Amino acid sequence: MTAPQLELAVIDVKPGAAMESQSGLQLLRPRIYGAWTEPVGPKKVAAIVMHPASNFMGHYLLAPLAERGVACMGLNSRYAGNDTLLLMERVIQDLGAGVHFLHGQGYDKVVLVGNSGGASLAAFYQAQAENLTIDRMLDGDPAGLSPQDLPPVQGLALCAAHEGRSHLMRRWIDPSVFDEADPLSANPDLDMYDPANGPPYPPQFLARFQEAQQGRLARIDHWVQERLAVLRGLKAPGSPRDQVFVIHRTHADPRCLDLSLDPNDREVGSVWGVGAAGARAVNYAASQMGRITSLTAFLSQWSPRSRADGPGNLAKTSVPVLLHTYTADQSTFPSTRDAWLSAARGRIRNIDVKGGNHYLAGQPKLVEQVADEMAAWMKAL
Repeated sequence: MTAPQLELAVIDVKPGAAMESQSGLQLLRPRIYGAWTEPVGPKKVAAIVMHPASNFMGHYLLAPLAERGVACMGLNSRYAGNDTLLLMERVIQDLGAGVHFLHGQGYDKVVLVGNSGGASLAAFYQAQAENLTIDRMLDGDPAGLSPQDLPPVQGLALCAAHEGRSHLMRRWIDPSVFDEADPLSANPDLDMYDPANGPPYPPQFLARFQEAQQGRLARIDHWVQERLAVLRGLKAPGSPRDQVFVIHRTHADPRCLDLSLDPNDREVGSVWGVGAAGARAVNYAASQMGRITSLTAFLSQWSPRSRADGPGNLAKTSVPVLLHTYTADQSTFPSTRDAWLSAARGRIRNIDVKGGNHYLAGQPKLVEQVADEMAAWMKAL
């Protein structure tokens, strides 16, 4: 079978915040880019797979879905490759531009594929598309969203689905950090990577650990609010309205090392690092989740105040939902699956993909399985 050819989609989008990009061209003529492919024959259904910050133009489902009769586009947001200034409210606007693009190609039925961090994005999008409630950003600035920006879709297909960036930060932030300016500071009594604490981790340690996680996140959130108030209180022309800062060590989830917690078929370690040493290296890495962020981007993505809660938004939608749970995933768990299922009772179906890792990396037969089931479900909508 000849693989469908990918085409480039270049889509103009509305300007966002002032100086949200270092590219003058992107500021003056903001565009997003996608790679898409369509089957030969009638235009029945199209899908978009998108992540807030990852480049999905080479996503593993593009060609397999097209081979099964579903046009599919891997779409990038304006923040692809750099989430330092990312605003989820602006990302859903970009996603809406992608839906409009597919409508313009003759597809009346569009489905969002929410893979990994794209799952909460898809749920957020559809919740606002069905009932737009956001008129201001969390910092008080106008959101600039209109119902015309967000055409509703006809279904959501979720796979390896994270609950949202704020959920990840709450469960992954390292509570042993006691000096926010020092990435090496660690209270040994709260350090999950100290063998003296486990694994296995005693219930008493886990209770202290989770309480301290919430405490650290609350302190950062409070500082962000205070700092924004200071900046916005400056009256001189040209005064700053935002700033970047660093959140050290954001990969400390005891489930990475203790397989008895939220058990599935995973191996010890992280999606990005093998074994306990690999997970610890990810925790200290300079490139990891939420490491560099701005005040406004923190509120939109990582804060408990973020509006992009996946299951919470899914509960506000009305469309059918398909969920693929990859059972060897090291970053989504049975509790993650249950949260999604609870949010859309009566209109969601789960399929376990036995042995599937987070990216189905090196698992071509499982990619085929997911594509078969997803395409059949989409064409039946």
